[in-house]
Amino acid sequence: MGKKFVYLFSEGDGSMRELLGGKGANLAEMTKLGMPVPQGFTVTTEACTQYYADGEKINEEIQAEIYKNMEALEKIAGKKFGDLQNPLLVSVRSGARASMPGMMDTILNLGLNDEVVEVMAKKTNNPRFAYDSYRRFIQMYSDVVMEVGKKYFEELIDEMKEKRGVTLDTELTAEDLKELANQFKAEFKAKKGFDFPSDPKEQLMGAIMAVFRSWDNPRANYYRRMNDIPSSWGTAVNVQMMVFGNTGDDSGTGVAFTRNPATGEKKLFGEFLLNAQGEDVVAGVRTPETIDHLNDVMPEAYKEFVTICDRLEDHYRDMQDMEFTIENRKLYMLQTRNGKRTAAAALQIACDLVDEKMITEKEAVMMIDPKQLDALLHPQFDEKALKAAKPIGSALPASPGAACGRAVFTAADAVEWHEKGEKVILVRLETSPEDIAGMHVSQGILTVRGGMTSHAAVVARGMGTCCVSGCGAIKMDEENKCFTLDGKTYKEGDYISLDGSTGNIYGEAIPTVAASISGNFERLMGWADEYRTLQVRTNADTPKDAEQAVKFGAQGIGLTRTEHMFFDGDRIPAMREMIVSKTEEQRRAALAKLLPMQRSDFEGIYEAMQGMPVTIRFLDPPLHEFLPTAEADIIALAKEMHLEVADLKATISSLHEFNPMMGHRGCRLAVSYPEIAEMQTQAVIEAAINVQKRHPDWKIVPEIMIPLVGEIKELAYVKGVVVKTADAAIAAAGSDMHYKVGTMIEIPRAAITADEIAKEAEFFSFGTNDLTQMTFGFSRDDAGSFLGSYYDKKIYEQDPFARLDQKGVGKLVEMAAKLGKQTRPDIKLGICGEHGGDPSSVEFCHRAGLTYVSCSPFRVPIARLAAAQAAIKDQK
Repeated sequence: MGKKFVYLFSEGDGSMRELLGGKGANLAEMTKLGMPVPQGFTVTTEACTQYYADGEKINEEIQAEIYKNMEALEKIAGKKFGDLQNPLLVSVRSGARASMPGMMDTILNLGLNDEVVEVMAKKTNNPRFAYDSYRRFIQMYSDVVMEVGKKYFEELIDEMKEKRGVTLDTELTAEDLKELANQFKAEFKAKKGFDFPSDPKEQLMGAIMAVFRSWDNPRANYYRRMNDIPSSWGTAVNVQMMVFGNTGDDSGTGVAFTRNPATGEKKLFGEFLLNAQGEDVVAGVRTPETIDHLNDVMPEAYKEFVTICDRLEDHYRDMQDMEFTIENRKLYMLQTRNGKRTAAAALQIACDLVDEKMITEKEAVMMIDPKQLDALLHPQFDEKALKAAKPIGSALPASPGAACGRAVFTAADAVEWHEKGEKVILVRLETSPEDIAGMHVSQGILTVRGGMTSHAAVVARGMGTCCVSGCGAIKMDEENKCFTLDGKTYKEGDYISLDGSTGNIYGEAIPTVAASISGNFERLMGWADEYRTLQVRTNADTPKDAEQAVKFGAQGIGLTRTEHMFFDGDRIPAMREMIVSKTEEQRRAALAKLLPMQRSDFEGIYEAMQGMPVTIRFLDPPLHEFLPTAEADIIALAKEMHLEVADLKATISSLHEFNPMMGHRGCRLAVSYPEIAEMQTQAVIEAAINVQKRHPDWKIVPEIMIPLVGEIKELAYVKGVVVKTADAAIAAAGSDMHYKVGTMIEIPRAAITADEIAKEAEFFSFGTNDLTQMTFGFSRDDAGSFLGSYYDKKIYEQDPFARLDQKGVGKLVEMAAKLGKQTRPDIKLGICGEHGGDPSSVEFCHRAGLTYVSCSPFRVPIARLAAAQAAIKDQK
């Protein structure tokens, strides 16, 4: 007996997520709880992995197991698959262990063919229902399994409705639907060159393979990269006996949440449609009714549903998102999962569940995805400007937030405009899973069709993107990339604004204001701070950035890049003068002009940080970056500096480097020109002393960071210059100030010899941007040109610049941390690359024993929550 690849719902339970996927595990759990679940079986995630290992085919052993379980299902259902007396129909759905909404479309009514549909029409005495189910099956199977686009079928439906003079699908007769089924099969043959498959067994295997295949399609891979889901997980497949919501007006289908997924309000929230099947609600082909209307038309079913909702929420201790079908007034539950929600709703629900004594504060902290907080830290519309603006239309407020940008009409255009640095709003008839990349880069999403539970709404809420859905008043012209609303036409590139909290649409750009941390957000961050051990600092080059970070809870600055201060209009001339100087004397004269500017910058930062630690990195980039490249600018500079143009050009070309990433930069500049380090040290120390005098109760300890060190003697030399200058400045001021000198670990050699470097360095900060470039041997500015091919071929699954490469770069970080502590047990260890705000990288830093992470001001709350979650996981 080999491995078991298929489980009946009655054989599993909720703890088997890794094997049965989220949907399968929850169906098994609901079966165990005695809920009205149409029975079925789950083909495991391991079968998916096996399918890829066998060269994208389902081996005979697994096929035999699927058919054996189909026989067991026939016994449970009292019907037979493909039978001409009493046929069994099934649905086929995907279900990975991490919820990936819309990654794979569902296939309903599988098992129908020309003969079986006749039997169903007679048996139910409802030919309209039988042919409606058949045309749906052909359409879904052609689209999802055979990859014939669904738009061809939509066009045929629209033609038929026009011919019959009706507006809704439900107004078409049995004869119309039979004719459509035949047209669909003809369309299929025209596109594929062979007949639509009529053997139910062939249909079943085709559908299961399509689900496995969908695990590796571009949109799934994109979604996985966005959400750190490894491709090795695979997806499970759920085969479930059909229950029908399209048998007439005493049947229906719907989607509901136990709380409002946009606001978190504790109240049943959902939509349903009478005489419909699952996809109708989500695709927004007809406008659905709200869930409380179900109480008016089918009170018994509604009452039972409310009881089940309460039981499920109590059981899972979290807000549930459920799909249900009612067939001839009988309720069936098709799935439940922890619902996707907006960031504001997530905080409201977490706080409410704590107050309702359903979960602990610790569980509440673990419940929130740190990345989701991003949505709350972004701007909202300026109230005054919003009041003055007049909406051109309104629709469903599907996902909150303020979005303003240029209208684009395809996902590809959204990506293209975004790459040009433009903010965009994606306007679509309805979104589909292929649009994921375009949705990800958009400020907001506007759809003509679809309700609060449509694909656009669910995915936008999960991404924290503003979305207004179902604006039926829009006349869309996809061909010419424009839409008409309120009598005016808006073309690609025109500014529009969306208010995801009210559903209002504006035909203009509305200004926005910054967000703040208060209410539930503040409460949850308070709980998070109780559990975390890792400190969170910020990367800030200006007092304004520093103040913003303090508001978001930063405990200091882990990186101030001093070069950013030299690029200002009034400073660059002195900087250029320093660079083109021929003698040390000339250089010192130029540096003397820069000294007061640097000093006042540092004072502003020390004031903003109110005595918290500040790490200042000395000049890092190569000098040519400060020099002009345009002819006119070179001539102007030569005139200003009283130089010959030819001489200046010679200086500029002598500074040009073949590989500036590895050129004359970082501490190498201070080795060549120690006077630069002297000036910067003096500015840091004098600024600290001045601010300390103004605030005697603060304890300011400057932290001076020498960048790009790879050898202890190099650090010892530059540190010598720093110490001599700093001690002289402190003595001159009659102060007793302490300061620290440390280094940035961004060269692999520094990580390997960290025990030596720690003899001189009082702290390490890992510059993981450069450390990643140097370790991989590719520059992050050029990696974009080939990383795409690497993702396609599964060589890398993540962008190593966005998420720390724990296997390679991480090993260097761990090694350096360990070696550094051997030499200097109290050494402070931090990280200040982009990775400081990435949750999975923060967890790694916690495990590696770092003292703090440092990230951009807007990622500080994300890092605080991620650090708390890392500490809680560690306790477990």
